Amino acid sequence: AARPASTNLRVLAAPAARGVKNLSFGGTVEPVVERSDYPKEKLAEIFKDDTMAVIGYGVQGRAQSLNMKDNGLKVLVACREGGASWKLAQEDGWVPGETLLPIEEGCAKGTVIMYLLSDSGQTEQWPTIQPFLTKGKTLYFSHGFSVIFKEQTGVVPPADVDVMLVAPKGSGTSVRRLFQAGSGINSSFAVFQDATGRAQERAKALGVAVGSGYLYETTFKKEVLSDLTGERGVLMGAIQGLFQAQYAVLRAKGHSPSEAFNETVEEATQSLYPLIAENGMDWMFANCSITAQRGALDWKDKFDAATRPVFEELYESVENGSETRRVLRDCSGPNYRDQITKELAEMHDSEMWQAGRTVRSLRPDRQ
Repeated sequence: AARPASTNLRVLAAPAARGVKNLSFGGTVEPVVERSDYPKEKLAEIFKDDTMAVIGYGVQGRAQSLNMKDNGLKVLVACREGGASWKLAQEDGWVPGETLLPIEEGCAKGTVIMYLLSDSGQTEQWPTIQPFLTKGKTLYFSHGFSVIFKEQTGVVPPADVDVMLVAPKGSGTSVRRLFQAGSGINSSFAVFQDATGRAQERAKALGVAVGSGYLYETTFKKEVLSDLTGERGVLMGAIQGLFQAQYAVLRAKGHSPSEAFNETVEEATQSLYPLIAENGMDWMFANCSITAQRGALDWKDKFDAATRPVFEELYESVENGSETRRVLRDCSGPNYRDQITKELAEMHDSEMWQAGRTVRSLRPDRQ
């Protein structure tokens, strides 16, 4: 285990003063937009003539609409009447006939159409949405999927509307929690089409309005390629694969489920990953025993060599459209929800995650 070693602790430097607009990221200077650049009064002025129509009330639609509402903007939610999302929106305080509307009616009333359905849902609903994208309106996304892979989705915005995205780097749950905590999530933003000459400014302002603490600029293409790679890689797919591989080896070698889970997942998420988040990987290494440091330094390049070809294969699969074709095919099927529920249940019911539930129940904060 990576045992903390007090002799390796070093004093954290005071955080650098904020407000600098051009920051060095490993030697590359990039502009950064901060929440303080767009206080509520400025948001109110920029969007004084706008109605934000949030299409879809999934995890992102829910978080972003509530955050904009709390930021004082005029917001309405549009989704399938009577469905699960509609009922959830009602529970959250959106009023049918006023701030909660069917999709067509919401699109008609909105000046900023925030297209936050799932990627497959965007493809399916595009013929419904498109007629309402009249001159001067704004079409907003939180993912570049539909626009960049237009040959597969059919999503081609008209030339006389602004097209932009704000992509929060986290789940909708995190977007809402961090906003309520007063910090905000980090996000990227991009302008695909500036028909009005105001898209750049409005994209940055919308980024803050939906709950971002800071934003960096990207393009629609770079956003979707990096996002799809990350989800399938270290953010979700790769980490689950690594967890289950190490857990399986430990169990095969006679370690108990509790020990295998603690040495694979619990120590990582509760002890070590927070140190990475706090001040980087070297900081985490420095705060572990010299035995742990030496072993990690010796093995990290072996894992790099073993996994880099997989990441190359993954990126190519994203870039050539294979991943988007699979998503649109599988997520549009009539039995998709049943299938995904089955796959998630298999993960939930695996010994590793059953052990995890017991381990988590023993945390002092859950007693």
